[in-house]
Amino acid sequence: SFFTEKKWIFWCYAGGALILGLIVFQTWLAVQFNTWYGTFYDLLQKPPETGGIEKFYERLIFFLYLAIPYVTTFAFTNWFTRMWTFRWREAITFSYMPYWRAIDAKVEGASQRIQEDCRDFATIVENIGLDIVRAIMTVIAFLPILWGLSENVVAPYLENVEGSLVWVALLVSFGGIIISWFVGIKLPGIEYDIQKEEAAYRKELVMGEDDPIRAAPPTIGQLYNRVRGIHFRSYFNYLYFNAVKWSYFQGMVIVPYLALAPTIVTGAITLGFVQQITRAFGRVEGSLQYLVKSWSTIVEFISVWKRLSEFEKKLHSGKVEHYTETV
Repeated sequence: SFFTEKKWIFWCYAGGALILGLIVFQTWLAVQFNTWYGTFYDLLQKPPETGGIEKFYERLIFFLYLAIPYVTTFAFTNWFTRMWTFRWREAITFSYMPYWRAIDAKVEGASQRIQEDCRDFATIVENIGLDIVRAIMTVIAFLPILWGLSENVVAPYLENVEGSLVWVALLVSFGGIIISWFVGIKLPGIEYDIQKEEAAYRKELVMGEDDPIRAAPPTIGQLYNRVRGIHFRSYFNYLYFNAVKWSYFQGMVIVPYLALAPTIVTGAITLGFVQQITRAFGRVEGSLQYLVKSWSTIVEFISVWKRLSEFEKKLHSGKVEHYTETV
């Protein structure tokens, strides 16, 4: 309904276009920052014979010209995205509400789907949606820069390959994504089971507030044992997933320097050029690694999406009749 109903159409598309435009502007500023670091570190390595202090201050002032609009638009984008995703949550919530009284007794955890899952959906979309768009824009902007910087670099085993640094970044990034996917493949299902068991446990406690027969110690004990079991299973799976993830991230710290090693030791490039390359490489690599960095949040999002999808299927299966009270 957020994308099709007239009530939400302006928020959906005009608001989405504004967010996209702000991210494009921030990406352009990030490219300017990368160029600034190159010139600034070259200035530090070899100051000019005349007017050195003036040029130094000019570079610092130019940094402020970049930093102030970047910080301002970054903060505004985050605030507006929260407003935008809350409208999306509102659209989902009120598309469910006409069914609520009719389905509450027939669908397990109906109230939780409408309140908690809609809230979690909006929160996660706010977090990962904005970052994914930023990551895509960063890759689009910095890949050509990294390709151009590769012309003056002789990467090991890729001496005769154009855009060698780009291929190194793509190889290590997609390799990390594939490894993380295999290691964490069970996590979405476990997160779904956690929410299911927690919902059953919470429902029994709520029912026990009004009915002394409900929430008896044996029943609560059995439900809590199931909650404990699925959580412990989650902890074990995250144990080896985090071990692999952080080992990968620590190894990636030295990758750009390994790629630059033959060029650095010959003295063929300046300190500023090294800074430009490492920062551009880090931008591309970091953006491509976003799925690895945010895997736990993505797992939670998959779980929420799965619960809401199953909930909507029950709404449209014909088993629940429309509740006609005006919302």
